[in-house]
Amino acid sequence: MNVERLAHGTVVTGFVGTAVPDWLARRVDAGLGGVCWFAQNVTDVGQATELAASLHDLRSGVLVMSDEEGGDVTRLEAATGSSYPSHAALGALDDVDATRRVAGAMGRRLREVGIDVALSPVVDVNADPENPVIGTRSFGATPDLVARHGSAFVAGLQSAGVAACAKHYPGHGSTRTDSHLALPTVADPVDVLLERDLAPFRAAVEAGVRCVMTAHVVFAAYDAAPATLSPVLLGLLRDDLGFQGVVITDALDMNAISATVGHGEGAVRAMAAGADLLCIGNPGYPETYDADERIGLVVDTVVAAVAEGRLSVERLEQAAARVAGLTAWLRREPPADNVDIDDVAVRVVTSRGDVQVEAPQVLDLGGAVNIAAGDRDRHLRRALEGRAGGPPGGRLVVLARHPNQLAEVAGLVERHPDAVVVWSGIDLDVPGANVVLTHGGGRAVAEAAAELILGGGR
Repeated sequence: MNVERLAHGTVVTGFVGTAVPDWLARRVDAGLGGVCWFAQNVTDVGQATELAASLHDLRSGVLVMSDEEGGDVTRLEAATGSSYPSHAALGALDDVDATRRVAGAMGRRLREVGIDVALSPVVDVNADPENPVIGTRSFGATPDLVARHGSAFVAGLQSAGVAACAKHYPGHGSTRTDSHLALPTVADPVDVLLERDLAPFRAAVEAGVRCVMTAHVVFAAYDAAPATLSPVLLGLLRDDLGFQGVVITDALDMNAISATVGHGEGAVRAMAAGADLLCIGNPGYPETYDADERIGLVVDTVVAAVAEGRLSVERLEQAAARVAGLTAWLRREPPADNVDIDDVAVRVVTSRGDVQVEAPQVLDLGGAVNIAAGDRDRHLRRALEGRAGGPPGGRLVVLARHPNQLAEVAGLVERHPDAVVVWSGIDLDVPGANVVLTHGGGRAVAEAAAELILGGGR
């Protein structure tokens, strides 16, 4: 196999549009490793199913991937909100069987559509409540909790024949910098990293996870390079944790890589460090760029690195063999399992005090979810306003999710003691006597919260 085709086989790209553009079809024919969907690629399930089929028809080995975590992060249901609770909600419920059933139901849905790899679960331990990018995407703040639910999520997804991808190795939960925007550094010592951050990844590997995604985060105790580019940390994943599957980079268009070493050099260093698939990223959000041109840059830089002796053909062949092993695994027929998970969303939404309101005055404090979730409609506000029995005029219902909104919430409940606060962020001490906790966003928990508030409780 020629080097250019091997280089194409290392690349996963996003694209703009709801049908396969000609340039992408040419790249798939040239050996492109995979395609990652984003919200701009999906209008509904029928269209998504046709899109997946058209990609697989171009070449049977091409991988179709999607960020499907539940809660705020979904591509397949970006327009309507996820049908599945967030990781934080499942961690708060702490019913491992429920987590497995939610992931199994999600996996069956993705398999029916034609998605090969779900870029989940998030097994970062959300150790810092000020973390701007993980938050309710994590199962929680302790390694044991994250490990057992991450393993259950892996088992559920993969029981449906969809490959799981544990992310973001070796952990993005203790940073205060979003790697979409800049390069974070974690300064904790090795013993803390081993006990806190690596434990859930070890559990995911033991559960048989097929893929692991890297973090663009520097772990100074191990290496000065971010994990994505670190032979030390990727070697630890292989040699100490025993992972033999496919290593996928987080998106190379994130500023932690693109604004430091650059896309092409980042791709070469990641591949040399031990990555198998290089994710280019989302060319439609939050910034736009020419994805075909970006792939060309990455492929050309990888080919040049081989010619210069900085990257071996054997390393590319090793990556190709691992990807081939993943595609062979995907041909298995998943077992039939039609477990109903509707009760899980209802169980994860909890409350204290009197939260029943007939005609709420909804005050949404707003604030973006995060770049990883993409641009999101306010499903909870829509659910409340759509179900209310009459014009607004009743008690104040405050919607909030960010730690920096707590002071504002406290001021509101001081002026309106009977107000209901609906908190969709991580577990914190939320002010007010009447509080609803959803532990994340998405349609499933929004509807459960609206039913609790407007439907008379449970």
